Amino acid sequence: MSDEAGSNNINLTSFAAGGGCACKIPAGELESAVEGLIGKADPNVLVGLDDGDDAAAVKIQDGLAVISTADFFTPMLNDPYDWGRVAAANALSDVYAMGGTPVTAINLVGWPNDVLGLDVLREVLRGGMDVATQAGISVTGGHSITAPEPMYGMAATGIVSPDKLMRNDAAQPGLPITLTKPIGVGILNNKHKATGEVSQAAVDSMTTLNREASQAALAAGARAATDVTGFGLLGHLYKMCRASGVAAELDFSAVPAIDGAKEALADGFIPGGSRRNLDWVRPHLSVESEAISEEDLIFLADAQTSGGLLVIGEVPGYPVIGRTVEGNVEGNDGSGTGENTAYISVR
Repeated sequence: MSDEAGSNNINLTSFAAGGGCACKIPAGELESAVEGLIGKADPNVLVGLDDGDDAAAVKIQDGLAVISTADFFTPMLNDPYDWGRVAAANALSDVYAMGGTPVTAINLVGWPNDVLGLDVLREVLRGGMDVATQAGISVTGGHSITAPEPMYGMAATGIVSPDKLMRNDAAQPGLPITLTKPIGVGILNNKHKATGEVSQAAVDSMTTLNREASQAALAAGARAATDVTGFGLLGHLYKMCRASGVAAELDFSAVPAIDGAKEALADGFIPGGSRRNLDWVRPHLSVESEAISEEDLIFLADAQTSGGLLVIGEVPGYPVIGRTVEGNVEGNDGSGTGENTAYISVR
């Protein structure tokens, strides 16, 4: 928590329309915006624009590739220090999701100087630096602009051996699906914005690095993974299935929830981003149990900030929530078009 006088008394979330990864441009709209954009072909680009993976990976020499990523967002917490910690953990998560090791990060800042003091910004930056230190790297610079809403994040650089790279287009059918953090932080962040009530369980989850989970996944031989952030568990699983040409079966009862998330959902604290996620994935969704409600599906689509890793393969110490299966080559709608081959079945 912040240790500067007055920093804890600022209602940071009131300065932004959205918050955390829930303020992402909706997935369907973003894909339409970038459709057809093709850059220079480079055989050294191992992971680029094609499948919307977590980060770029570029081979720079035999046995070594650089991972490059950037993430920033508006505040989802009122405490500036905790917001900084979450934003840094979220940015570094993309490196871990690819199986990489971070080497440095730079700050990205948008700040409304006329309404928020630079003492508040200092606390945000201190939080980011403390998480970078925890990750074993230095913050080596950054860029800032004045902006109507406060924004903070990082551009992170990492390294990885190309043969250890985890990517979202490498999922194979017939494997367990592992989730390394419980979900529901978007719901709890929505409640925090509305009531000011802090969920320490959500803060603890969002500020936990995915370093150990990444190392465990690599040790288990995983080659397909992504992190669960603004598009929710369903959205990120759908993107992985679509990129890999497989389908998935989810066991709803096995999906772990952050303490208090389902109670907050029942009380009506539903982020708009979570509803949009469900709307986007619904055409590719098959619900196999009448016991699974619309509320349950919103939970599965909840927009996460600094969520866990979604790994294809069993990772010891973390829950298995389903399995991958062969994609339906005729299309989930039976049309024979193949458009819905990457469907998700929820049981």
